[in-house]
Amino acid sequence: MAHLHDSVRTLYGVGTALEERLERLGIRTLHDLIWYFPRQYEDRSDIITIAEVKPDAKVTISARVAQIRSRRAFRRRRMHIVEALLSDDSGSIAAVWFNQPYIAKQLRVGDQLLFSGIAKSGKHGFALQNPVYERSQPGKETTHTGRIVPNYALTEGITQKQLRALVKQALTSALGEVEDPFPDEMLRRYDVEPLASALQELHFPASGASFSMARKRLEFQELYFVQLQAQRIRQALHAHRSPEIPFHEAAIKQFVQQLPFTLTTAQRKAAWTILKDMQNGVPMNRLLSGDVGSGKTVVAAIAMLNVVRNGLQAVLMVPTEILAQQHAASLEQLFAGNAVTLALLTSRTRKQTNVQTADVIVGTHAVIQDAVVFPRLGLVVVDEQHRFGVQQRQQLKKQTRGGDMLPHLLSMTATPIPRTLALTMYGDLDLSVIDELPKGRLTIKTNLVPPEKRADAYDFIRTRVNAGEQCFVICPLIEPSDVSGAKSVTTEYDRLRTEVFPDLRIAMVHGKMKSDEKEQIMQRMKQKKIDVLVSTSVIEVGVDIPHATIMMIEGAERFGLAQLHQFRGRVGRSDMQSYCLLFTGSSADQTLRRLRALTKIHNGFQLAELDMKQRGTGEIYGTLQSGFSQSLITFQNPQLIGNAQAAAKDTLAYGWLDSHPQLQRAFSEFTQNIHFE
Repeated sequence: MAHLHDSVRTLYGVGTALEERLERLGIRTLHDLIWYFPRQYEDRSDIITIAEVKPDAKVTISARVAQIRSRRAFRRRRMHIVEALLSDDSGSIAAVWFNQPYIAKQLRVGDQLLFSGIAKSGKHGFALQNPVYERSQPGKETTHTGRIVPNYALTEGITQKQLRALVKQALTSALGEVEDPFPDEMLRRYDVEPLASALQELHFPASGASFSMARKRLEFQELYFVQLQAQRIRQALHAHRSPEIPFHEAAIKQFVQQLPFTLTTAQRKAAWTILKDMQNGVPMNRLLSGDVGSGKTVVAAIAMLNVVRNGLQAVLMVPTEILAQQHAASLEQLFAGNAVTLALLTSRTRKQTNVQTADVIVGTHAVIQDAVVFPRLGLVVVDEQHRFGVQQRQQLKKQTRGGDMLPHLLSMTATPIPRTLALTMYGDLDLSVIDELPKGRLTIKTNLVPPEKRADAYDFIRTRVNAGEQCFVICPLIEPSDVSGAKSVTTEYDRLRTEVFPDLRIAMVHGKMKSDEKEQIMQRMKQKKIDVLVSTSVIEVGVDIPHATIMMIEGAERFGLAQLHQFRGRVGRSDMQSYCLLFTGSSADQTLRRLRALTKIHNGFQLAELDMKQRGTGEIYGTLQSGFSQSLITFQNPQLIGNAQAAAKDTLAYGWLDSHPQLQRAFSEFTQNIHFE
């Protein structure tokens, strides 16, 4: 009997060459094959008669081979054509295969087979083009046709038939070794499938209903582990205390009245919730999610001012030095006249910055250093840093003089997160949402530009640049790729600099550059020393460039709507009209419909919901790196999320982790791969 961790070489038909190809897919063992889920399915279970075949339809028939012959094409002598005449009691139909001469030896006149393919009409009637075929034997399950058939992501040199056959071998020989981490009590209580049967059904579903049950099991397992980790973080936090910070009503009201704009209702609600959170001495752990430009910074400023009025310090931590400088300047303006002292703390300014006397410290990760001591830290605000966990807060607790309390934590993100996804991925955080933009903000004009209008787009960019404005050009890749055909930063930079805009100042930035180099380029962009900046998604979250009014995106189909919306949010940061130009190499209707949605919808939360339905969460926020297929995990079932939360609470209440070693092992593997902190 084979074992889960045996090499794929133990399977029939796998030699050195196929082993190397499988390794390119990350498949080395039978375990890897079993957990290599299909990316889509094709229903070939409806077997019809030849008389029922319609043109251009995908069909499955059960037919007898009446004739078979092989020949070379008349004009293209290198092309082999195999032709067959298939028949059943209702009639006959032709079948044709191109450049597969071996089929003439595999099929024999009189063979009764299942055939699946597309029926094309030609001058001699219907013909199935390159149909998949398989013998159907009583009591034996088919693999490639006559059923719901899985299709997998492939690499060169491996076919769907090969991979299906290998997966089936692995399931037959090693599925019995798969250990179900869930106790029987959990399976019954939450009505989920045993793992082994779910894995079988995910690869080879017997029906749509059985597939749904199998997918529910995998979704539940992923959601459960996320929630279990979240509940443990909550428990760890509640074992600590944080400063009780009363609401200084008069000071906050005066601050709000002095603002040069009126707070939105969503901003007021978010600010009040945060202020209430900090009053009770339990460590606040809140996520503030708001669209680009929705005004998260002023909400954080209200919280920081209230902390300062209580004699404590607040820290705002951001990913880069240039962002730290930007936030420091912004807060300085907001706090003008409020007697708040600010300090900037980065790796470069550490020696010059005195955090002892500052009320608000804006910095990079330099704030988490043993050498930095905060006399009275009460609040940490983390911008675009989705995970700042208990360990980092413990570190800041050690850095706080007296160090017997954790600081409160407010995380901010400009990625609009659908509420169901937030419940799933951020179960340890309370959620505040700013889902409206300030009044009077100009809508960014977004257009899907056809290829024939590219020259016009370049002329438009030159006109705007000559008027003193700036432009971003986003490309999907850093280096050229022969395989994908997508545009790369390096090639576009050279082409724009030498052919399209030789008279303009062009620069490029991408993720392979060193942090200092990227920050210098963004600083030059901010200082208007660059006209057009060619970039990868590295600028998705980043610096405000007030004079950047044009966002041009190449290969727009390669990004999710939520990510495209983030790119679009890099312009429109001033009172000037801004534009987003979308270019795509795809002519697929579904792709064009998806991109046109961006031209009509300007609310990031609506786009994120749409993206989640169309592409799955993995496309929006990155995978959870837990080993499951993101094409299966959709996180759109509120009841399932609720059940997973309940199961996580039951696990801690009943001590299931301690009493079930297999559950403990699976959870430990999960937490090693997903980064909560």
